[in-house]
Amino acid sequence: MLYPRRSVLASFFGAFILLCIALSGSSQAAELDKILERGNVPGLSYAVIRGGKIARLGAVGVRDRSTGVPVDENTVFEAASLSKPVFAYLVLQLVDSGVLSLDTQLADYAPDYVKGDPRAALVTVRDVLSHTSGLPNLGGLFTPLKTNFVPGSRFSYSGEGFLWLQRAVVAATGESLNDAMSRRIFGPLGMKHSSYVWRADFETNHAVPHQGLKPQTKARPATPMASYTLHTTAADYARFLEAVLSGAGLKRATAKQWLHPQIGLFQRCIECLGSDRAEADQHVSWGLGWGLEPAQKTFFHWGDNGGVKAFATGSPAKRTAVVVLTNGSNGMAVMPEIIDQLMPGEHPAFTWLNYDRSTPAGGWLDWVRLP
Repeated sequence: MLYPRRSVLASFFGAFILLCIALSGSSQAAELDKILERGNVPGLSYAVIRGGKIARLGAVGVRDRSTGVPVDENTVFEAASLSKPVFAYLVLQLVDSGVLSLDTQLADYAPDYVKGDPRAALVTVRDVLSHTSGLPNLGGLFTPLKTNFVPGSRFSYSGEGFLWLQRAVVAATGESLNDAMSRRIFGPLGMKHSSYVWRADFETNHAVPHQGLKPQTKARPATPMASYTLHTTAADYARFLEAVLSGAGLKRATAKQWLHPQIGLFQRCIECLGSDRAEADQHVSWGLGWGLEPAQKTFFHWGDNGGVKAFATGSPAKRTAVVVLTNGSNGMAVMPEIIDQLMPGEHPAFTWLNYDRSTPAGGWLDWVRLP
């Protein structure tokens, strides 16, 4: 006679827990909505991973201020430089399969990318993934591309390095970037709404970039760029983060090295091509495609394509992660508040990134070159 009563109690408590989760999610959405309103950010989509699995998906705000159509869980956003860690995952798989090694020199496969610079011949796969190539973030448009310090000696964020590595990968595999990503990454991880080039099916549900609250022209890349043209959803990117947390798709040693510090960051700068004088320990390092917060044992990356801002962070030890995609130029100014709502804790990356929270329109554009 006790069993039915226990069953009823179990059902009651189960329903109560689900109700609490729903109310918590609703309260969190309301708080995120307030943050967006204060920061003049039109909309966002996010995913939270707990216990190594996607635990929550959410969306707040609108895709386009001119239409008022709301963001939902299937809205496609520009990932901006969150493109880089996904590309790094492909590169590390190629290392595991013997196609490349971390010490492969890029000039062996793409010798003409940097011309007239003997030091560029020293740049390796490892140098690019750890942003120690010595190349600028954006270059080659008005001045010849060149290294600014001995490769491997110190940190300076470089989108150009990733584009050079992309050329080497294409030469080594004989596949286009997007084909390789689709076959090795997007397909196996179930990332059905992800691509480094624009797809026709993205037209029905995509986020428009905004400068403040003013809609901007949406770029539709026809040429894949490893540095910044990934289009994806928060749910798709979370599937990638699940692989990062578990090490899936990589040899155990490679997965460990992915998130192991390769270089410490001592200057409060992102593109650090000038003096190598150490100003202070920024409590941030760089691994092989991810920024690292060693004391917190967390990884991170941000994205900034002007009218879109994005951020992802995770803790393999706690098996937690979060990704946030926004369609506003002010997104990074309010990102610390958003991340504090979704994954509380210390995040020295925000101090290092140094976005101006008091002037949300400010920020540092990490990549703007179009195909």
